[in-house]
Amino acid sequence: MPHPPHLPPRLLVADQVAGRISLLDLPDGHERAALHHRHLAEHAGFLALPDDLVACVDDRAGELLALDPYGPDSGRPLVRRRIPVAVPAEHLAAAPGGRHLAVTTGLGRNEEAWTGLLTAVDLDAPDGAVAVRVRGRTGEPGVTVLGGASPLVVLRHREPGELLVHRHRDLMASPPSCPPMEPLQRIGLPDADGHGDACDPDTGRVFAAAGSGVHRARHDGEGLTPEPPLPWAADGRTGGRGYYLRLDPVRRTLWSCVRGGPSAPGRWPEWSNDAWWHGLDTGTTGRLELGPGLVFRLAVTARHIAYSRIHPDGDELILLAAPATPGARAHITARLPLPAMSGAPRRGGTPWDGVQRRAIAASPGAELVAVSRGGHGEVQIFDADRAEPVTTLTLPTPLDDGGHLALITPGDGAHADLVGR
Repeated sequence: MPHPPHLPPRLLVADQVAGRISLLDLPDGHERAALHHRHLAEHAGFLALPDDLVACVDDRAGELLALDPYGPDSGRPLVRRRIPVAVPAEHLAAAPGGRHLAVTTGLGRNEEAWTGLLTAVDLDAPDGAVAVRVRGRTGEPGVTVLGGASPLVVLRHREPGELLVHRHRDLMASPPSCPPMEPLQRIGLPDADGHGDACDPDTGRVFAAAGSGVHRARHDGEGLTPEPPLPWAADGRTGGRGYYLRLDPVRRTLWSCVRGGPSAPGRWPEWSNDAWWHGLDTGTTGRLELGPGLVFRLAVTARHIAYSRIHPDGDELILLAAPATPGARAHITARLPLPAMSGAPRRGGTPWDGVQRRAIAASPGAELVAVSRGGHGEVQIFDADRAEPVTTLTLPTPLDDGGHLALITPGDGAHADLVGR
């Protein structure tokens, strides 16, 4: 359902530790709605769906939530649908059109993989079988869903590395009691280092980040055809590997952050970080140094790509002007300081165990960027075009572990990125 153009951007702020999801107007921070006792599956994140809807998984309740961020304006509830799924949710993805989804399970708070449950979801199932669970390999699989008359669900595994291909309709036709499901096809990947998934709905390609590059496969008839991987090396910079991968629907570009340096987690302030991009239509690949420390997820705006960098010498938001024409190169337009976190990672310790983190979000239809301040219950809002802070929003919970964010602008086309972020 289209929405009037005057509606403001909205920010979903999830505190997965405290169990609260807030819906805020931007930039003033007015709270439109709130969900209590809802614990977001942070790794699976938020997934944009058509009609400005957003999907996520409540990891404690075991439910896929279809959220309607502009519903409260018309008297509709924030939660449009609740669908049982297997948890702990690791990754979440949808096919173009938003009807067919898949949710994989990971470790959760366990030290070893203990569940291989995969949930297939059909939001418009004619027979009422909205969600079906099957059993596959245990691990922490990524997932993409390729569209077409018969969508494919593609799982990306690490140990051993491989892509497993299922027909969505076969999953939905499975009997009860979580039966084992053999894949339609297996495609080998390098072992133990897959991390990051993306999908291009226009060409039917799926991408998986690994140490040796971005591995590709193309939807070809009933299955996938492997293609040569894209290298991480570009612009004279080599080494490292990407720990995140996402589609920029504005410029049809893949983006990642390539990390290098010492392998010891305690030496994380010495890690190198490069922005990496690949134009899906131009075939142009580029790489640009961001600085040392911890850089992980990124956010896509209408004209910029935003990264947050954590380092003992000071945290910052890094804004890149994205390539707008064939042959253009990305370049850094601003480095904006972020207020320190009292529980930030420290030298000699790991950057992810018992420390605070930051979440980042933006909309491909606007220039606002949101960055959380874990442990302080704050979210900083920036204007990427003006390269300046706009305001600081204060939340009623501390946002331990950084929380998780989704920034929505009416009709922004974010649903062209088919993987939860």
